[in-house]
Amino acid sequence: YDTMAWLGIDWDEGGDKGGEYGPYVQSERFELYKKYAHKLIENGEAYYCFCDAERLERIRKIQTENKMAPGYDRNCRHLTPEEVKANLDAGKPYVIRLKVPMEGETKFHDHILGDITWKNEDISPDPVLLKSDGFPTYHLANIVDDHMMKISHVMRAQEWIPSTPLHVQMYRSFGWEHPEFCHLPMVNGADGKKLSKRHGSTSVNEFRARGYLPQAIVNYVALLGCSYEEGKEFYTLEELAKNFKLEHLNKAPAVFDYKKLEFYNGNYIRQLTAEELYKWTLPFITGTGDATLEINPENPQPAPKVGPQYSGVALGDDGEPYCVDKSMNMSSADVKKTLLGLMPLIQERLKFLTEAAEMVHFMFTEPAVPPKEEIVPKRLDEAKTKEVLEEAKTFVKNIFGKTHDEAEEMAKACAEKLGIKLGDFMMPIRMAVTGSRVSPPLIGSIWVLGEERSIARIEKTLATF
Repeated sequence: YDTMAWLGIDWDEGGDKGGEYGPYVQSERFELYKKYAHKLIENGEAYYCFCDAERLERIRKIQTENKMAPGYDRNCRHLTPEEVKANLDAGKPYVIRLKVPMEGETKFHDHILGDITWKNEDISPDPVLLKSDGFPTYHLANIVDDHMMKISHVMRAQEWIPSTPLHVQMYRSFGWEHPEFCHLPMVNGADGKKLSKRHGSTSVNEFRARGYLPQAIVNYVALLGCSYEEGKEFYTLEELAKNFKLEHLNKAPAVFDYKKLEFYNGNYIRQLTAEELYKWTLPFITGTGDATLEINPENPQPAPKVGPQYSGVALGDDGEPYCVDKSMNMSSADVKKTLLGLMPLIQERLKFLTEAAEMVHFMFTEPAVPPKEEIVPKRLDEAKTKEVLEEAKTFVKNIFGKTHDEAEEMAKACAEKLGIKLGDFMMPIRMAVTGSRVSPPLIGSIWVLGEERSIARIEKTLATF
């Protein structure tokens, strides 16, 4: 339920909501399954099977050695009523098996694939419905639950098609109408193979841990193998529900494109208010909440860099953020105010919520001066880079009180004055002020950090030249 709640998907009944078709916990429905399994026996549609594990293993071995089709050999299907009674009276353990027709065909209609015909001889031979411990198999519980809960449509992956003829036969055996079937195409990775952990994140919890917003997940996944309004990419959950039709589903498998999902995620991040972005990024900045969810070690994507070791901010017992570096002399209120001030700056650059931790780090610690090879641009030498940093002190003093466009024009003028590219002017300043290539836009970062601290960091860097 936590996953559904996180995605913003509500449900009508079941779970903690209850409803008129309960109970909704399978273990509380065992008597119901037993009742219907025995009803099939009474109607001649199922039978008791007394074969023990040793005999079944012997049959499997013979089938394997002789390259025969696997499955039960229907030995107990032909027991006389007297033999069955004797076994029951003797207390012999049993399972209940379905009598699958041995001849003929089973037909059903699928909303995507059309009419499907299956030879009965190819259906799993007389599968177990009720196990010897009284537990139902999936097939029995599935059919009884769907009928009793008045399920109208069954939508599942196409890999379930081989089970559908069996399910249709079970509905027939009970004398019930089966629901409508819609078998959905698979979702593949970029290599055309079924999506798996080796392609990247596949579970909702891992997407959460990697900094995706639920709106992005819902929007992107809903459009996989499904077409809505041409040219429109972004839908709210309400719009998706309103516009959904079976006719919109495609036959061909969909390809899960992580880059496309990244695009959706970035778009939804940019729609958040500063307060909303603060709420969503705080767990990753402080290493709490969603940041603690398990990451699949087989995932080819690198683990996200989250928590106090990357941000310099932790979460106190009172639920408020605090600066780990006590020498910064920042109260919890200062930290929260600073983070809120940083949100509009980092918002345009965030593709994942997890990236916020590294981007805010420069505000909550005094960064060490980076090695010269990281400060000096490729097109400049040390002497020219020193000139840039000297000019930077004047630049920093002059941009306060200006608009962003005005500050950018001032940066261009400084670069032109020094006879260098704008990027070669900004990069040494970024490294001096933030200590990292991973940071919010430079001008905004300087404004948040303040004139005094920004110039102090530039002077500290100059001292190494």
